[in-house]
Amino acid sequence: MIEIHSTAIVEDGAKLESGVKIGAFCIVGKDVTIGKNTVLQSHVVVEGITEIGENNTIYSFVSIGKASQDLKYKDEPTKTIIGNNNSIREFVTIHRGTDDRWETRIGDNNLLMAYVHVAHDVIVGNHCILANGVTLAGHVTVDDFVIIGGLTPVHQFCRIGSYSMTGGGSAINQDICPFVMAEGNKAAIRGLNSVGLRRKGFSDEERSNIKKAYKIIFRNGTPLKEALIELQEGFSEDKNIKYLVEFIKGSNRGITR
Repeated sequence: MIEIHSTAIVEDGAKLESGVKIGAFCIVGKDVTIGKNTVLQSHVVVEGITEIGENNTIYSFVSIGKASQDLKYKDEPTKTIIGNNNSIREFVTIHRGTDDRWETRIGDNNLLMAYVHVAHDVIVGNHCILANGVTLAGHVTVDDFVIIGGLTPVHQFCRIGSYSMTGGGSAINQDICPFVMAEGNKAAIRGLNSVGLRRKGFSDEERSNIKKAYKIIFRNGTPLKEALIELQEGFSEDKNIKYLVEFIKGSNRGITR
């Protein structure tokens, strides 16, 4: 069964799968696809070429798939793609992509708290928490299991590494490495996310290696190029250190230190 409130507008062409609920005063555009058991509470607007997966709960006054605020955007047929099992709270805005990535994408099992803004061409991974008022500028990438504290703006083209945690009210203008805690305006690295790693099931050996890598990069005063060589030689079989090294090598804006 599909439930559509009598005051909602679902345009011809929209595709709704079984179990979808569309609440009062929602508007769903003609190029929208919504997966099984996803709920749109009242006053949600979804438009553009938008794909929303299964078992999502989208709260009141959310806007998804509208044209980006990028002045270069010329109404190209770009997309917004949202995965499964996400909770998207009140007044969140998610804009569709531009001709850079051609899509804005949010993965699975994420919590976007009230007033989060996800701009054009942003990629958010899986199992992330974006607290109230987080602002992701265009082209930002957020890897898996990231927590970003409330009222934190993230500069365009920045990347936030997996298992990192950022304190509320920070200002991020460079990449945040995986596994760390960052805080401040502008953001600076404050330590290793040791509690988060333990809670996510990292073994004692994995956490020990990450701690050693953290000291080499952030605490020993080693030049970054030399630190990366040391990590590659000393931890060649450790998948977490490999990810950390590749993250830093691929950084375009430089890493927060």
